[in-house]
Amino acid sequence: MQYILTFDQGTSSSRSIIFDKKAKIVSMAQQENLQIYPSKNLVEQDPEEIFKSQIDTAKKAIFVAKIGAADIVGIGITNQRESIIIWDKATGNPIYNAIIWQDKRTRKYCKELRKAHSDVVRNKTGLFIDPYFSATKIRWILDNVDGARERAERGELLFGTIDTWLVWKLTKGRLHITDVSNASRTMVFNINSLQWDNDLLKLFNIPKNMLPEIKSSSEIYGVTDKEIFGIEISIAAIAGDQQAALFGQLAIEKGMMKNTFGTGCFMLMNTGNKPHFSNNRLLTTVAWKIDEKTTYALEGNVFIAGAAIKWLRDKVNMIDSTLETETLAKSVSDSSQVFVIPTLSGLGAPYWKSKMNGAIFGLTLNTTKAHIVRATLESIAFRSKDIIKLMKKDSMLKITSLSVDGGASANNFLMQFLSDLLNIPVKRPEVVETTALGVAYLAGLSTKFWTMKEIKENHQQNMIFFPSENSAIANKSYRKWKKLVKKMIQ
Repeated sequence: MQYILTFDQGTSSSRSIIFDKKAKIVSMAQQENLQIYPSKNLVEQDPEEIFKSQIDTAKKAIFVAKIGAADIVGIGITNQRESIIIWDKATGNPIYNAIIWQDKRTRKYCKELRKAHSDVVRNKTGLFIDPYFSATKIRWILDNVDGARERAERGELLFGTIDTWLVWKLTKGRLHITDVSNASRTMVFNINSLQWDNDLLKLFNIPKNMLPEIKSSSEIYGVTDKEIFGIEISIAAIAGDQQAALFGQLAIEKGMMKNTFGTGCFMLMNTGNKPHFSNNRLLTTVAWKIDEKTTYALEGNVFIAGAAIKWLRDKVNMIDSTLETETLAKSVSDSSQVFVIPTLSGLGAPYWKSKMNGAIFGLTLNTTKAHIVRATLESIAFRSKDIIKLMKKDSMLKITSLSVDGGASANNFLMQFLSDLLNIPVKRPEVVETTALGVAYLAGLSTKFWTMKEIKENHQQNMIFFPSENSAIANKSYRKWKKLVKKMIQ
C-alpha cells in the first residue's frame, strides 16, 4: 500500500501524520517544542530543534505504521505562519533563533509605520501593519545581529518561513522555496501580482536576494535528500496551517468557512478567485494556488485559544490535563458572572491592540476553578463570534453552518456553547487534524494519489452540534463580555 506523510509544524509541537488511501490516519507522532522567552513579549524557538523534532516524529510515525519510507508517495508540509528564520547560505546555520509569530518586539516600529504606510501595505498585501507578520521580524534581525545586514546584502544569508526552512534542510540546501499561502503572510508579498513587492522590500529595507522562490501549494517541488529517510521522497505540497485547514474542511467553494482551534483561533472564509478587501479590519490572504488557479480568503485571527487552556495547565496549575476542562466546565451551570479576556498575547481582529493584556473579571469568594475554566472556554467562543459577525458584514453572505477543527474542537462543551452562541450548526469532521489532512489532500493531488472526486468521497463528519435552548443565555453573556472588552480598550 501507499501513503501520504504530512509534516504539521506548529507553534507548540511538531507532528507527523500518515494518511492512507481513504484519508484515514494510520499513525501519528508528536513532539513538543521548547518556547524561548528572552524577555517580556519576546517569543523564540531553536530552528535546529524545529527540524530535528519534525524528522524524529516522521521516522516514528513510519515505524509505528509498520511501513517503509518507500511506501510514502509524497510529503505535504504545513506550518505555523509568520514565524521566521534567517540562516547562512553556505553553512545552513541559523544566525539567530526563529522569531515566532506571537513575538511583539517590533511593536513600536509598527506603530510608527502605520502613520504613513497603512493603506499602501493593506492594498498590496491584505494585511495590517502589525508585529504578527514576518517583515518587521526580518528587519529586526538584520538590524540587531552583528554583520547581518551587510552579509544579507552580499547574498550570504537566506530568509524563510518555517516551511522554507524545512524544505531547505530536507533537500540539503538544494531548494529555497515557499508557497503563495505562506508568502502572503510576510507583508512583503503582493497578493494582486503574486510576487515579492519591490516597494515593500524597500520600505522594510529587506534585500530581495534573501527571499525564496514562490511556488504553488500543490506540486512536486523536488525530493528529500537520500540520507534522511534512506530513499528520496517527493515533497509534494506546502500550505500555511490555516489555509491547509480550510482545504482540509473542503471549503473549496466561495462562501464556505472554517474555524481552527489551535494555539490561536483562526477563522477563514473562501472568497473565490479574487482578493476581497475587508471593511471591518479582517485580513485578506491567499488560500492556495493549484495549477494556475489562485483562491483567496478572508481571515480573522484570535491570537489566544488553545494557548489559554495551556496557560491554565502550565502557568496557574488549575488543571493537570487539557481534557479536564470539559468536565470542569460542565460541573457548573454557568460561569457565575466570571468573565475572562483571553488577551495573553495582544488582541487581534477586529481590535488590533497588540499591547493589551488579559484579565479576569467577576471573582468572588464563591468562585471556583470550574467557573474560571468555564469562563476561559466561553471566552474562546466569544472571540470566535467577534470574527464571524465581521465575516457576515464583509461577505454579505448568509452563514448557515461553521466547520471546526484543531485540538480544542474535541471539547464538546466548547463546541455546543459555540453553536448556541452563533445560533447555527457547528460541524466537526471525523478527522479533526484538518490542517494535516488539508496539506495531505494537496500532496495527494500533485502525486495523483487522489483525485478531487475521491477526496470529496472520503470526507466525513464526526458530530454536528445544533443550537439549544441556551442560545439566548449564551448571547446575553457575550454582550456583557463585549462591554468589558470595550472598557479595557478605552
